[in-house]
Amino acid sequence: MKKTNRFFLLIYFLLLCFGILMVYSASSDSAQTNTGSSITYFRNQGIYAIVGILSLFFVSKLKKSFLVHPNLLKTLLTGMFALLGFVLLTGKINGASRWINIGFFNIQPVELAKIILIWYTAFILSKKQKQLTSNWVQVIWAPLIVLSLVGMLLFLQPDTGSVLILAGIVLVQIFASGIPFYLGVLSSLFICSVMSGYIFLVSRYGTSVIGMSAYRFDRFKAFWSPFELENGAGHQLVNSYYALDRGGLFGVGLGKSVQKTGYLPEPHTDFILAVIGEELGLLGIIFVLTLLFSLILWVFYLGIKLKDPFASLLCIGVGMMFLIQSCINIGGVTGWLPISGVTLPFVSYGGSSLIISSIAIGLVLNVSDTFRAVKT
Repeated sequence: MKKTNRFFLLIYFLLLCFGILMVYSASSDSAQTNTGSSITYFRNQGIYAIVGILSLFFVSKLKKSFLVHPNLLKTLLTGMFALLGFVLLTGKINGASRWINIGFFNIQPVELAKIILIWYTAFILSKKQKQLTSNWVQVIWAPLIVLSLVGMLLFLQPDTGSVLILAGIVLVQIFASGIPFYLGVLSSLFICSVMSGYIFLVSRYGTSVIGMSAYRFDRFKAFWSPFELENGAGHQLVNSYYALDRGGLFGVGLGKSVQKTGYLPEPHTDFILAVIGEELGLLGIIFVLTLLFSLILWVFYLGIKLKDPFASLLCIGVGMMFLIQSCINIGGVTGWLPISGVTLPFVSYGGSSLIISSIAIGLVLNVSDTFRAVKT
């Protein structure tokens, strides 16, 4: 591999190791309670990391002709829709239909959908580059239809956070593909206006708004007034505040979190950053976010430098996936955004997320080497 890609891979390994360490610390109490062993989630995360590393290296060696083969994309899309439809009928965890239990492992199809949608959008937009300036509507309808169908299935689960992630990824890929600049600006303003209007309607009319279930509305109420709902919907956010406040600048020490001992629900998944803040302080948070955003910036750098349209758009899609997911997770933990259950890439506990994120890194390494278009 190129020297720059080896450095990129080092950041990935550091994030992986730090995540495994923090999963062990954050989950030790809940693992002991739920499974009878304090190392259960730690052991599982280690196995997921190994599978992720092997997947990364396998994907990084795939041939270019395989990556852009139409039949492969058709098969992946078919499998994606089959899994998303199946999970609505079978998978229920914590009141949401998001997982398929296969005995030793819970598959979360939405994680697979993210990378497949990125892959498919990059393929379609790169294949029709010459038409983007003259007939861009005919080019972008295919990824938008696929996005709409996936978004509808996710909205029914309900999984609004993932809908926003996928919409952001695909729209940025479309804007970066070569469509007229003014369309990107107008579309961005339109999306922001729609989201602001929807939030206003929810704040005023609550569950009377179309698509706003009691479950979703509780998330909004917890975002607006967490301390008034401390014993209900605001429980997670309030205890996240307590953890961050207690940690201060330097933290209370690794393994010494109080909030993880039954106060903060699922401390090793989407709220692991709160435990990091409590145990390692603000400096610990800065350390992990520096690693994470360095990796994201490097993916975007490759997306800008790569001359091949498919390789460039794939890198931009992967970078947006990590960026949006990180921002939603950080926003939920700190109270800047409603809680959505989105994990922190490479750090939070979860096999589907970790393995798919590793595959995404493998694809980035593949195209940065296979297409040989980066200036060194």
